[in-house]
Order: sequence, then C-alpha cells, then structure tokens
Amino acid sequence: MKRWLAHPLARDLDLDAPDATARHRAIIEQKPFLRRLYAEWYDHVIAAVPSGDGAVLEIGSGAGFLAHRLPGLVTSDVVPVAGVSVVLDARHLPFRDGALRAIVMTNVFHHISRPRTFLTEAARAVRTGGAVVMLEPWLSSWSRVIYSSLHDEPFVPGAEQWEFPDGGRLSTANGALPWIVFRRDRARFEREYPQWRVDGVSLDAGMPFRYLLSGGVSLRSLAPAATFGAWRALERALSPWMAHWAMFARVTLRRTAVA
Repeated sequence: MKRWLAHPLARDLDLDAPDATARHRAIIEQKPFLRRLYAEWYDHVIAAVPSGDGAVLEIGSGAGFLAHRLPGLVTSDVVPVAGVSVVLDARHLPFRDGALRAIVMTNVFHHISRPRTFLTEAARAVRTGGAVVMLEPWLSSWSRVIYSSLHDEPFVPGAEQWEFPDGGRLSTANGALPWIVFRRDRARFEREYPQWRVDGVSLDAGMPFRYLLSGGVSLRSLAPAATFGAWRALERALSPWMAHWAMFARVTLRRTAVA
C-alpha cells in the first residue's frame, strides 16, 4: 500500500542521496495542496521574526521557498544545493557575534544531533532581542500515533538524552526533540541557556489532517487542492483541543541580554 501511495519521484529514493533535495523541490512544485501548506507554515515563521537590523538566516533551506516570501533571507544547507547561498553546519555558524537578527528553520531542529552546540552557537551569532523561530514536529495524543507508526523518521519522546548519533542529513533525527527540549525538559533548557527565553510555543500551525492529506514529500496527495480551505476550517474548529491533535508547533526563542 505504501509503495502504491508513494509519489513517483520519491519511490525508492535514498533520503541522504545528493539528488534528494532536487526531487523534493520538484514534488513541492507539483503538489498545490502541499505548496499551500508550506506557504502557511512560512507565514507562521515570518510573523515571529523581529524587526530591526541584522540578517535573517534560514538553516536547512533545502527544497523550500521561504526566500520567495522573506526578502533578503540568507539561505543555507549542510550540502551544496541549488538556490542555497551558504553551505554550513548548524553547529558551526560562520557569522560574527551578534550579526544575525534571527535564525529560522522549518522541520530542521529535530535533525540536529547535538542541539546544545547549536543553541550555544545561535546565542553567539544572534543579537540581543533577536530570535530563533522554528516550525517543528510536536507531541500530542494524535501525533504520537502517526509519527510512531506511519512516519519514516525516528520519533522517541522517551529519549533520555537530547543528543543522538550523527548519520544521514535527512534520515537521522528524533522527531520528538523539539517537544523534549522546549516542553518536557524546559526547566533544564532554561537553566542551561539563560541566553534564551522561550517566547512562545504556538500550536496554530498544528495541521493534524492537512499534512497527512498533502502526502508530504513522500506520498501522493490524498486530497485535491480545492479542498484545502475546507480542511483548514475543520482544523481551526479544533483549535481549542489542538494540544491533543497538533502534529507541529512553532517555537520562538528570544535572545536575552544575559551573556
């Protein structure tokens, strides 16, 4: 069944292969439902980016198109891919102290195997008052079932450690990492990183149904683009109970004046 549902461009695709990003970009361009989903995610991210001086860096730009919606964005990835201006590792940012107004990412933080190193580097590179804004998988009653049984990436909310072994750039992950760091272990995060304040965890972009119906970058679309608005209305009706349904969350960290 999964093979039958697989998008032709994603069938037998090695997630860590050099051409994976190009194929994912082509899939997003071919699927109007998925493209609208990404556009809505980007609106949530952009809304949390502070104004003022300094560049905005996107980590893991990959197949996305945030640069089309956020002028002046510095795009990056861990490998050279078309449309990316800087090749970098999130754990070693080639920017001077305080040079960045914000760092943004979509479905990237849970792939960073040493998140403490990233958080320290980001605190160095982001100016006081700046932010890290991320759209990431989130743990809920619904998402636990979906991510644990239907998703290809590891999802281990019970992991004792934040870190996990290095591996493939897309295949290695813990999808529960954002929830672990910013909800389960929030007290530990605040103790270890007084440079960062959790400015908010928003479930407005939870998308419990639309992401599944879009098929993501692996499967065919399961709903026509014309139904996008109807599914969005249904999810908004569920917003009072989104803590039980959300598959994603926007996490915003604000850089404090603490050194």
